[in-house]
Amino acid sequence: MAELSPQASAEEIVDHLRSVGSEENRLGMLRYGIKIERALGISHGVQRQIAKKIKRNHERAFELWQTGIVEAQFIASVTADPKRFTAADARRWAATFDSWDIVDGVSDLFVDTDCWRELIAEFAVDEREFVRRTAFAMMAWSVVHRKNEPEATFLDFLSIIEVHATDGRNFVKKAVNWALRSIGKRSMNLHGAALALAQKLAVSTDKTARWIGKDAARELSDAKTLERLARKG
Repeated sequence: MAELSPQASAEEIVDHLRSVGSEENRLGMLRYGIKIERALGISHGVQRQIAKKIKRNHERAFELWQTGIVEAQFIASVTADPKRFTAADARRWAATFDSWDIVDGVSDLFVDTDCWRELIAEFAVDEREFVRRTAFAMMAWSVVHRKNEPEATFLDFLSIIEVHATDGRNFVKKAVNWALRSIGKRSMNLHGAALALAQKLAVSTDKTARWIGKDAARELSDAKTLERLARKG
């Protein structure tokens, strides 16, 4: 098979993906709670290598997404142009989410769009499990991507986290926890507010909120976490 290049078509990329997929890898994904019905069994590392080879192509990204193949969709999210990606595009893609891994991969794209805060607010109140997870995955990714974002934005996210800390669905509560921990590790100022919320949730009468709070408080109180924050200044 010819080496992939930036000129490769969506069809050629999918043919390549099918040729490198592994049934052993595919079945192994089950251990991590990943749905495999639409998967070919290709590691994220290999997917990223392919995305790097084919480079950004916004139109082709949408063709890859339409295939429904999970690996093609992840590569679509890496090679789409976030500046051209609209809220309507995000809603359409999010409506098809059916597994935590595709949520977390594509949320990386969503948080680079101009409409990211609008999407977080909208997705957080959506009752669909994987759409709601998207909101909190985006919060967690925004800590990494949005380096110049005012701290007030992240403080506002804490109120959304508190509201949804009682959602007992596995893939929601884990993302809520991820978002809370991530915000608390962004800066010393945010650490105090996030830790206070974690401690409040830790004594909640709701078992999901208690789990989220205790787990987040444990990490945010850890000496290594505090050392890293102190070095940030």
